[in-house]
Formats: sequence, C-alpha cells, structure tokens
Amino acid sequence: MNRRLSILREIGLAPLWRSRQSVPAPAPHVEATSEHAKAPRSAGASAPVGPMTAGNGARRQASTALPARPVAPAVVTAADRPVIDVRNAGWDTLEQAIRSCTACRLHERRTLAVPGVGDRKAEWLFVGEGPGAEEDLRGEPFVGQAGKLLDAMLAALGVARGRGVYIANSVKCRPPGNRTPESDEIACCQPYLERQIELLRPRIIVALGRPAAQSLLGGEIKIAAARGRTFDRQGIPVVVTYHPAYLLRNPSDKAKAWEDLCFARDVLSGA
Repeated sequence: MNRRLSILREIGLAPLWRSRQSVPAPAPHVEATSEHAKAPRSAGASAPVGPMTAGNGARRQASTALPARPVAPAVVTAADRPVIDVRNAGWDTLEQAIRSCTACRLHERRTLAVPGVGDRKAEWLFVGEGPGAEEDLRGEPFVGQAGKLLDAMLAALGVARGRGVYIANSVKCRPPGNRTPESDEIACCQPYLERQIELLRPRIIVALGRPAAQSLLGGEIKIAAARGRTFDRQGIPVVVTYHPAYLLRNPSDKAKAWEDLCFARDVLSGA
C-alpha cells in the first residue's frame, strides 16, 4: 500500500478514490452561489507541493463556478472589546502576550494558552475554534484526535504543520467543557489573530468550523452555504470547511471536507 493510499484511508476516503474505475464516485457538489475571489500572488510564491490526483473533482467544481462577485472584507468588531495593543508586536512578543493574557474569563481555568504553531512563512493558514483538553495541557493546537485527522488531511495535500502551514485558533484558551467560544471571548482574542495574519501574510486561509469562519469574516456564517465559495479578507482568500472534531462525529462528511481542501488548493494555484 503506497503512502498516498494510506493517508486517504486514514481520513476515510481511500475507497472513494481507489475504486473510481469500478465504483462511480459521487458527483462533486457545486454551490449555486460559488464565488472564486483571487488574492494577488506575491513575487516568487510557489505552488502547493505535490500532485493531487484526488483533487480533480474539486478542480472541476472550481472551473464551473459562476462569475465571481466582489465580497467586501469583513472584520469582527465589538464595542466592548478590551484594549489589547499588539499591532507592532513581533512573533515572540505576540506569543508572550497571548500566554499572559487575562482579558476574558477563559484565562481563569486554563492550564496553558495556545498561541499557534507552524511555519512562520506559511502560504496556508488554518484557523480552528479553540483549544481542547490535550491542547490546554500541551500549549499546542490540534494535538488530539482531531489534530491527527487534520495532519492526515494536510499530508494528503502535500504539506504539514511546520512546512508551508501555520495553525491557530480563534480563541487561545480552552473554553470550559470544550463548549463553543462566546462572542465576547472571540472578540477579546481577535487582535491576536489579526496580528498573526499580518505577520504571516498567508496566501490562503482555511476556516475550520463556524466560530472560526465568523471570527475571520464577521456576521453569521453557515457552513453548508459557505462551502464551495471564496471570501475575501483584506486581499486574502478564505475558504470555509468543517472542523476536524465535527468530522470525527460525522465521518460521512469527510468527503465534503476533502473537496473543500482540494478547492482551496485550486484557489491557491490560481492566485
């Protein structure tokens, strides 16, 4: 069994791609409101690593999208947001500010804050919801079962945490009981995420789940409606997909998430 087949089997997709000739694969899902915004390509930027035969369906989806409509950049705002000034912070100062932050109630029960991890010159930025129990203990995002699934999906794309990818969360401290972060908690952490984006200057952002999408884009976001589209966040394309923890509970949607990642890769290739 080759490495690619092993990876696809781990994320629950091996039968779909392996038996394409013998068993018809489901037609790729195309949103009627697909939008394909493009971010300016930086000088010398390289295409994503590794050929992706499994992405052909998503590539067809991108090519049949309706003409793009402009999407205004959206940034979450909150009138009662605490004053957190990290606008000029470098990486070390920023991470120290996150680890010592007491701006919201989430700090009261945390073990460790979780700034983020990965390549600080990454083209890909993945943004999740918030740390879980293992992340709280280790101070690193996506290290539990959801993290293993995310790592497998990254490997299938030809990248990895620390190599072309940076991983962060909308909130940097674990919500009690792994509950969904509340709007004021997301607002408190917003300056940290914004500064991470400014420092990284990624070529594409993937929002993992609804809270992450809302922290990046503002307003109410529904995953089903947002899939298959690109949103513009201050010149950077944003693609929305399911959170890996959701996929562990709903494995039948792994194929949809894989389509989304292939779509994101095609957006990046055309940027």
